[in-house]
Amino acid sequence: MEQLRLKYQQRPWTETLKLVYFCMDNPLRKPVSNASDGLLLSCMEKIERTLNAKSMFSVMNTLELLSRQKGLTVHISPSGTACYITSMMFYVEIQLKKDGDVMDVKLAHFEEAPVVCDDLVQLLRMKNYDAFGKILEDLSNMYQIPGNSEMKAKGYLALQALEKDLYSMSLLDRTQDLNRVTEVLNGKVGHLVPRTGGTPMNIEFYISPYQVLEAELNHGSQVCGTKTVVTVEGTDTLHKLPLSPLIVDPQDGENNPAFLQLTDELGMDLPAFFVLKFHQPVPMSSSRAFIIYCHNLIANKNNDLVSGIQISGLKQAPLYELIVQSTLKEKCSEDLSTNKSCFFVSLPDCPKHCYFINKGSEKSDLAGALVSKVPFSHPKCVPGVIEILRHQMAYNTLISSCVSEKHINEDDSELLYFEVVPHKNTSFSVFFLHPGKENLACVVIDVITSREVQCHLHLNPQDPTLNSSDDFIARAVKRCMSVPVVMRAVFRNAA
Repeated sequence: MEQLRLKYQQRPWTETLKLVYFCMDNPLRKPVSNASDGLLLSCMEKIERTLNAKSMFSVMNTLELLSRQKGLTVHISPSGTACYITSMMFYVEIQLKKDGDVMDVKLAHFEEAPVVCDDLVQLLRMKNYDAFGKILEDLSNMYQIPGNSEMKAKGYLALQALEKDLYSMSLLDRTQDLNRVTEVLNGKVGHLVPRTGGTPMNIEFYISPYQVLEAELNHGSQVCGTKTVVTVEGTDTLHKLPLSPLIVDPQDGENNPAFLQLTDELGMDLPAFFVLKFHQPVPMSSSRAFIIYCHNLIANKNNDLVSGIQISGLKQAPLYELIVQSTLKEKCSEDLSTNKSCFFVSLPDCPKHCYFINKGSEKSDLAGALVSKVPFSHPKCVPGVIEILRHQMAYNTLISSCVSEKHINEDDSELLYFEVVPHKNTSFSVFFLHPGKENLACVVIDVITSREVQCHLHLNPQDPTLNSSDDFIARAVKRCMSVPVVMRAVFRNAA
């Protein structure tokens, strides 16, 4: 003990404390030989948990490690109660109490005054370091624009101008009695939530009828639909981006906003573009991705730089296969084979359905790709892109309603068999045996837009009617956006 005391007496207390923490974070993993060893290890684990929960030093260590993993620099104040996470373009200031509780978090962008970030405060108080780290990563990525700090600052300025225009567009058709779901499905830019603190601006643009029903049944809960995040990214090519808002008189009652000409005074050529980023990749048909490119080209036709921005890095595959993969990933906690094409769907008051999904091929008209982000360079592009995305999501919702985690029939109960076959564009057929005959019947569903669906029931001329008109089927589809529920209604009418 005397030798240990002499060895460490010249070292500052902070280094000794760090050594203690290091030893506690890396305990010896030897088998417990007797009861006293087990008791000692148990006490050490309790001390470690307590320190991790309360110690300011432990919180500082965690923040320092997390920040360095994200490529950021960390500075600790002389008092030891403040942590500064910095980069060339922004910094985050975290104020702590002596017991490690978070008092305040501020974020300051390049040459801007720091602002309090309640969202970051809540994340750190809940010790949700993964989410906090994701925000740090997003902030860093926002400035990954080629060039010096001035060029990076221009990219951030362009993002601010875009956000102001999008917010102005969101106000154009907003009324006092407009509810969130209506805004999500019909708003020019969906349900827009402005950027606050470290949380970027996001747009919720589609929600299914079943999600709406779930929210209504669970009072106090809010089911989230499909969202996209608005941000800016660096590129190898130049794009003219606005550095100030372009909308003229957004409150003049006009449904379609007027935009100023994007001149050299209002914009600048930057090695960057705007992007709508999805939390999960969206299965999208190749033709729809091309439509987005053409839409951006038309929206930019009055700019000095006339060019659409293609969605790059897409790997083509059969669209239905991608929809099945995404649906299984969302519905199942465990990995299931994505090669399955047969799924069993159970509904109340109805025999079990068996759906065979004909996935087609990647060379067919319904090839697709998983899209993680949509690039653009002008705020005028966004409403049209949102409408295209809604259209794709409505189609995906119908196909995914036939997919379940059950691909093996677990009992010998009665089954109704259906085959889902893709057509070109956004239409598909559902084949089934006529409930009164042995001939095939077919319902063709054509998703015209996210809000308009046309349906046609085809029967053998000699077979009896199923008492379901085309209009009835179309209304049922729009009401639930679920193929199994619609087919249950058709079979009930035929009974």
